[in-house]
Amino acid sequence: MSQQTFERALIVGAGPIGLACALSAKRRGIDPLVIDAGAITNSILRYPIGMTFFTTPERLEIGSHPLVCAGQKPTREEVLKYYRGVVRTEALRVRTYTRLLAAERPGGGGGEGEGGGGLIGCRLRTRLGEEEIECERLVLATGYFDHPNLLGVEGESLPHVSHYFDEAHASAGRDVVVIGGKNSAVEAALELFRAGARVTLVYRGGEFRRSVKYWLKPDIENRIAAGEISACFGAEIVRITVQNVVVRTADGHRQEIPADRVYALTGFRPDVELFRRIGVEIDEDTGQSKLDRETLETNVAGVFMAGSITTGYAISDIFIENGRFDGEKIFGDETARRAAAARYARVVRPKDE
Repeated sequence: MSQQTFERALIVGAGPIGLACALSAKRRGIDPLVIDAGAITNSILRYPIGMTFFTTPERLEIGSHPLVCAGQKPTREEVLKYYRGVVRTEALRVRTYTRLLAAERPGGGGGEGEGGGGLIGCRLRTRLGEEEIECERLVLATGYFDHPNLLGVEGESLPHVSHYFDEAHASAGRDVVVIGGKNSAVEAALELFRAGARVTLVYRGGEFRRSVKYWLKPDIENRIAAGEISACFGAEIVRITVQNVVVRTADGHRQEIPADRVYALTGFRPDVELFRRIGVEIDEDTGQSKLDRETLETNVAGVFMAGSITTGYAISDIFIENGRFDGEKIFGDETARRAAAARYARVVRPKDE
């Protein structure tokens, strides 16, 4: 294990909200270290290739850097370029493929309010092994996209099964099963169909939710009615094999659906186990952490949360458009926190999931 180093602020998560937190710190004379278990904005990297954002560019901007795009709304590739450009322009210290394993204060690190209990000792894993860092402030901006909701069935880890949709072209002429019934699953099923795949949508619900985007719902329903996309509602996944997805239908029968490719688009969750290891108190039902809503400090002194993880399992309540103000709550004074709260309140976006 390498020699222990010191940081005034360690930010875990190099997504848009983690980077925005780093800019808030830097504007106040703190040069934070940002780490991420994946690449810069790893969650956006996992978005489908060529995807266009539902929101307009100014709502994704951080640090007053303009996001320039060719159309009215930015693409995945334009947004990736934008955020890595912000990192470069601001000379942010970002260490990718570095994971936080644990963090604690000497003696267990309890106590509320900033400054109690000494420095926070953090244990990291890099490609070269483990190392330790001490910091005054630890900001968790880990999001949820690295932790899919697993089906828990045999065959889920087979190579042709993915919890992330990449692109449709590679599945042309193939049998594809899409598991799920929310926006991501519906959109993937439609793209796969239009690329020439033979698509079956498997959903445990009896019908699509009202939250499915208004332009997707009639499209998928019409494709199913026309027999262009097969659908199996009220179904439970029994197992996945190299050739089939075995489901239990609503009437209790088993059905084998041919599958060269399986997209299990069943949603995501925050890494609450990591938070518990750090000592953050978590509500069992909601997944929400105990924290001060004004400063975003948790029950562990000096440990803060930002972005979607502040709402527990209600992951669609916080998104880039409003979570980008969280750094002002963490690193700013009372005036900055009030301004951030006001800007947060003005952001309205339809829930996707």
